[in-house]
Amino acid sequence: MSEEIVIPSPADFHVHVRQGKMCELVTPQVAKGGVRTAYVMPNLVPPLTSTDAVLSYKAELERIDPSVQWLMTLYLHTDVTPDVVRKAADAGIYGIKVYPQGLTTNSDSGVKDYEAYYPVFQAMEENNMVLNLHGEVSSDAEKNISVLNAEVHFLSHLKKIATDFPKLRIVLEHATTAAAIEAVSSLPANVACTITAHHLYLTIDDVPSQPHHFCKPVAKEPKDRKALQDAIKSGNPKFFLGSDSAPHPLSSKIPNLTDDGSVSACAAGVYTSPILIPLVATLLESFGALDKLAGFVSENGRKFYGVPAGENQELKLKRTGNGKEDGLVKGTFKGEGVEVLPFWTGKKLGWEIVN
Repeated sequence: MSEEIVIPSPADFHVHVRQGKMCELVTPQVAKGGVRTAYVMPNLVPPLTSTDAVLSYKAELERIDPSVQWLMTLYLHTDVTPDVVRKAADAGIYGIKVYPQGLTTNSDSGVKDYEAYYPVFQAMEENNMVLNLHGEVSSDAEKNISVLNAEVHFLSHLKKIATDFPKLRIVLEHATTAAAIEAVSSLPANVACTITAHHLYLTIDDVPSQPHHFCKPVAKEPKDRKALQDAIKSGNPKFFLGSDSAPHPLSSKIPNLTDDGSVSACAAGVYTSPILIPLVATLLESFGALDKLAGFVSENGRKFYGVPAGENQELKLKRTGNGKEDGLVKGTFKGEGVEVLPFWTGKKLGWEIVN
């Protein structure tokens, strides 16, 4: 077995770094987790619906950590018109993220009707921008739709958009089901898919007892997890890393009594940035796909997005030692008035970054 691995410039094609004090805390952790290029989500408050807002946010991230290549996105909204698309493309913004209304963090301004945005999708196709889809629909008791099958019910929307816009690059974000893997595999090469680290490990059984495992979309059945793992083992270039690393204050992940006596909701999100590439290496090795690591965390996504690796951006990993503390993920990260807990806390990683 190899004791060291060299990866050509890892990239995370779906990451949240928030704003304000949380942004100051978590932004440097992206590079510390081994990532050289990060594709940033736009669901801030207010959402990033203009080129100027996106560029201002990018400048803030570059101020905090200029070592990372920050790739930026717009938030699909009624303010985003074909003219806005053209301006964004000219400014080097890579994609537009679609959030179904009300389904996840800061998605209240999201989309209800996809066809209403067809002029925007056409402008994106013409300007070579990427459409990033949060692939769920709203729960509906009468139709028996819940968080467990919301992704499966979304796939008809994915297929229709892909059919109607055959030259539009589309990414189904953070797939969690065997059905999603099958759908993406069956569609043309302009449709790809991100897979998170945590969905390669969790199943639905891990979620009810642990609020830090709750995310949207939720982890599914063992057969679905295996489909995600098999997609990576296959080496299919349609599948690549998008961590959906989503930090929340510790107090937001643990339900608490509010001032009015009600119980607060648990925020949706799993935070993996500080340990991301060693975690992915550990997980891929666990299901026999370590030889696909470079493709999954760098080559496949970079090829789809057209973002080449920079010079001298390789990342070297080595196996962790056998000591009690070697590879152990420890506790929370704290900043000014902010505290977050990373995924895998209390567990050991099999790989670590060589400084």
